[in-house]
Formats: sequence, C-alpha cells, structure tokens
Amino acid sequence: MKYWSLALGTAAALIAVVAASFWNEWAVAGVSAAAAAAVGLAWPHLLDIPARKSQGVALALVGVGSVAGAAFAPPTSLMSWMPAAAAVGVGAIFLIQLLRGTGQAHRLESTIGAVSGALVVVLGSGWVALDRLPHLADGGLVAAVAGAAGALVALAAAMIPLPDRMLAPLGVLAGIIASGLAAFLLDPSVLLPCAVIGAVGAAVIMAVRRLVLSRDEALNLGGKVAVALGPVLVLGAGTYFLGRLLLP
Repeated sequence: MKYWSLALGTAAALIAVVAASFWNEWAVAGVSAAAAAAVGLAWPHLLDIPARKSQGVALALVGVGSVAGAAFAPPTSLMSWMPAAAAVGVGAIFLIQLLRGTGQAHRLESTIGAVSGALVVVLGSGWVALDRLPHLADGGLVAAVAGAAGALVALAAAMIPLPDRMLAPLGVLAGIIASGLAAFLLDPSVLLPCAVIGAVGAAVIMAVRRLVLSRDEALNLGGKVAVALGPVLVLGAGTYFLGRLLLP
C-alpha cells in the first residue's frame, strides 16, 4: 500500500481546516462538514460491512448535523449537540439493522463497526467549536495552528520506515517541538499549552500509523478516505477540549 497517498489526504485536510480558521467560522464549518460527510460515507467501506450505502448515508448526515450544531449553538454550549448527534447516529444504525430483517450475515460486526463510525464523525464539530470559543484570542486560531503543526510534523515522521518502538516517541517529540514553535511565533504566552495540544495531535497520527501497518488487507478507495480524514475529525474534538481546558 502506498501510505504517502493517505498522508497527503490527511495533510490536505489539516491545511484546509487551518486556512479556513484564518477566514471565518463558516469556512471552518464547511470544511469540517465536508470531511465528516466523506468519512461517514467511507467508513462502512473501510470495515467492509454490509448495508454500506444506508449506513454510510446515516453516518454522513450525523457528522454534518454535529457540525451544524456547533455552528449554531450558543457560545456557552458549543459542543452540547455532539452527544445528541452521536446518540441519533447509534439509533439510526440499530434501526437500519432492524430493517435488514432476521438472519442477516455479519449483523454484530456491522453494528459495532457502524457505531464506532458514528462516534468518529461527530468529533469534527470540535474545529467549529474551537473557532467560536469566545474567551480565546483569534477564536482559537493559535490552538488550531499548533495542533495542526504537531500533527503535520508527526505525519511526515510517520513516513520514515522505522519500528514503532523507535518512531512513535520521535514522532510525538517532533510534534511537540513543531506546535511549540508555531505557538511561539503566534503567541508565546500559550507555548506550553500548545505543546500539549501538539503532543496529543502527534500521538493520534502515530496511533493511526500503527493501525494502518497492522492491517493485512489493502485498503479500497473508501477505506483510504476514512483513514486519511478520520484523524482530522478526532483532532477537532481533542484540540477543542484541550484548548478550552488549558488556554487562558
């Protein structure tokens, strides 16, 4: 498998989110919604589960709905719709399984796999919520740039053909340095919190690398889309919660 194509997809999505953050919250919402919809449609193909079309559409709608909730929610409860969207997604998956009828093959695998997808697609709303945080300077721009910088550097490190026991710590360390430098250039007062955000982003990238390398079968097109964009959605919620917790 050509892993560089996955890395390019992840890098392009991260850059798009950060570029949108320099524009306005609606641009961030558009990029996040597109990524969530793409992952939702592609997730069943990644896991090769039955009822891919119906479950993919349900996941895509849930992801877009979660982003819309973060875009229109009041500033005091920006992520309040994310759990509700995840619950709707889980309910939709169970309903689809019921409509498939009795005696269908791989029902358990299909249900568990699709539910995990519902939990992933709603996380992209974190990018929108981060951009709308009222108490952060520039609407969370520094946190977004720092998180993306750490993830991008870790992504480059992930392409090095070294064992995980050696590369994973190096990737996380590189992410910390990159995010710290980004914060130093934008706002030195938040260097340490942004270094933590970068460490988490880098750790997510290195964990996904391990999962991809441990997979025996080659990824189809849908699987590549899900693997490339999924980490970007996860980083959205992670960056939001860390930014809200650590940044003044």
